[in-house]
Amino acid sequence: MPSGKAPQGCGLDVRAENARPGNADWRIVRAGSAHAVEGFAERVSVRPGESVALRVSTTAATYTVSAYRMGWYGGATARLVWRSGSLPGKLQPSALIDGGTRTVYCNWQRTAEVDTSGWPEGCYLLRLDAEDGRGQRYVPLTIRSSSTAGRMLVVNSVATWQAYNRWGGIDLYRGTDGRKSSRSLAVSFDRPYASGHGAGQYLVYEAPLVTLAERLGLPLAYATGVDVAREPRLLEGAVAMLSLGHDEYWSPEQRQNVTSARDRGMNLAVLGANCCYRRIRFEPSGRGADRLVVCYKDDYADDPGLGRGSPPTNDYRRRPAPDPESALHGVLYDGYPVDAPLVVSCPGHWLMEGTGVRPGDCFPHLVGVEYDRVNTAHATPRPIEILTHSPVVCKGRPSYADMTYCSPPGGAGLFATGTMRWVEALKATGPGRSGVNHGLDGRAGHFTRTVTANVLRAFAQGPAGSARSARENVGDYYRDDGAPIGA
Repeated sequence: MPSGKAPQGCGLDVRAENARPGNADWRIVRAGSAHAVEGFAERVSVRPGESVALRVSTTAATYTVSAYRMGWYGGATARLVWRSGSLPGKLQPSALIDGGTRTVYCNWQRTAEVDTSGWPEGCYLLRLDAEDGRGQRYVPLTIRSSSTAGRMLVVNSVATWQAYNRWGGIDLYRGTDGRKSSRSLAVSFDRPYASGHGAGQYLVYEAPLVTLAERLGLPLAYATGVDVAREPRLLEGAVAMLSLGHDEYWSPEQRQNVTSARDRGMNLAVLGANCCYRRIRFEPSGRGADRLVVCYKDDYADDPGLGRGSPPTNDYRRRPAPDPESALHGVLYDGYPVDAPLVVSCPGHWLMEGTGVRPGDCFPHLVGVEYDRVNTAHATPRPIEILTHSPVVCKGRPSYADMTYCSPPGGAGLFATGTMRWVEALKATGPGRSGVNHGLDGRAGHFTRTVTANVLRAFAQGPAGSARSARENVGDYYRDDGAPIGA
């Protein structure tokens, strides 16, 4: 088993970092009013030692910034790395909207410059605390790794966080009137996140995996999808890349860089569903490079970038440049919304070791709210092995959600859970309670934590497909045209 220590010169020693005392007081306990305090960073990631500017708006006279690195830390799940002194507060102007693309952005002044010297690589939440307890919010920030050699790369899905960010009333799905026709065609990182905590989708879809991986002490590196797209050599030597719960929006550059690394033997774990479904383009804003996420979707023909030779910003599987996501990781997004049990079909597989499962065992509510399945009518790496095959009904249409393991040429191992709730389930304990964490219970938590640990430990060793080849079994479940057998 890997020691958890990064190769010499690469920085992060996961075990040593998580042996340090944690700080359980990192959570927001006083959110305050909607605009009591909120802000954003001028960059989604920086390397250790680089400075990052913050733009904060608050109704308070002063505020502080506390930088928490997220991990295990004996169960505290965070460590206070740095705290500012008292900073002068400023109530900044209201949001602006670009008339052409309906992009919401903030023309706010800089309010703080944060020096990250001495900060270890990892996922950070910068907590803003307004004076006198008026309010708290997070600003997420990734302290990215300069090298991934010999390590598994955790990728923060910041483009997807931004796609669903309704701060200012508009995202890539709906406008201020709630209609699709008034949605944004491009969204900006130059604004806070609208969630009550300000952390985007990190706490729901990513934090539980970061906690588990750091608890295991495995060699980890950190970056965002923007970094993977921008730096073609970032994945050189990486043993695996981890795509977390909701990682829907990818640029062609990100996909190409990941595909090339996979073909060289880098393992890929998709610990969610709907991965690499939308094709996007990053563009600069007036406040920096790669600050806009452009995605015209069905209106791709209206995208000025298309006339300049950029790929269409629509779904990867759609014309005029179809390239289905299954070609990358083996499964195809199949629908939303569902809530169904996950059903075990291959309990003897090495990824199931330690789970105690038997054929047909079910885990209620584990499949949702989006799901993937094998569909060989589209490009699919082979051999591919279906490990769970779960009946679902989506908007009246019967289908299946599939967990898969694949070992394509090149030696990589590909793992996909087939459900968006996988990372959420990692924190499930005790009896399931209706309405709380989707009703996921301790059985689901034990199962997902055990399978995930098996995946991570195997993928940390190097090309898993070479060591453990998949046993092709798609014919047991689907016809050659991708239709389920018996349908």
